Amino acid sequence: MVNQYILLLLKFGVVIKRLLAEFLGTLLLVATVVGSGIMATNLSADIGVQLIINSLATIFILIILITVFMEISGAHFNPVVTLVEVVKKQIKPSLAIQYITMQFLGGIFGTIFANLMFEQAAISAASKVRSGSHLLFSEVIATAGLILIINLLLYQGQKKLIPSLVGLWIGAGYFFTSSTSFANPAVTFARTFTDSFAGININSVLPFILAQLLGAAIGFLLIKLLISKKEENDAN
Repeated sequence: MVNQYILLLLKFGVVIKRLLAEFLGTLLLVATVVGSGIMATNLSADIGVQLIINSLATIFILIILITVFMEISGAHFNPVVTLVEVVKKQIKPSLAIQYITMQFLGGIFGTIFANLMFEQAAISAASKVRSGSHLLFSEVIATAGLILIINLLLYQGQKKLIPSLVGLWIGAGYFFTSSTSFANPAVTFARTFTDSFAGININSVLPFILAQLLGAAIGFLLIKLLISKKEENDAN
């Protein structure tokens, strides 16, 4: 009986660590995206320079965070990554719900922290409307590519390359997609709480998230087409 309680406590402790990692990782990711966006507009009026600053900061923080937290929680920091893991049966739905909750909460706090670091209101409604089929198509492409890269690397046994290649994909997406590659529902929602360079109006969020979910589904289907069942089982 005592052993059962000990095992239960140990299991609970592991879950708490995973959830804390997802919360902190998403918080720091969003704080960097929003904070570097504010800093960029403070440093330059040139939109190109602003985008370069914002993208470089995002690349750097993604590489750091995924490397640091990968062995604790898997370093998802993104609901679509978590949902794909559920479909692959690599994570239980109950834990996935907790992951996604922490990702959204972490994102919100990340925006608040960034706002406060630059002496802005803790929460301000984003006024920047991001609408149009071209932006949504961009989010489909950005998210599909993200899922494709992560899972191809896992199937190829190249897990250590995930931090750098995910960072580089999102960084590239800042420039080759018209949406600047959000590719993350939690980050998208969190960015409604800042009326700054990185903000997105709340009315633009649902279409963005739907496009991201579609992109994740396409990315997953592409994986199924590219990887045989035997290769998939060997990788897992």
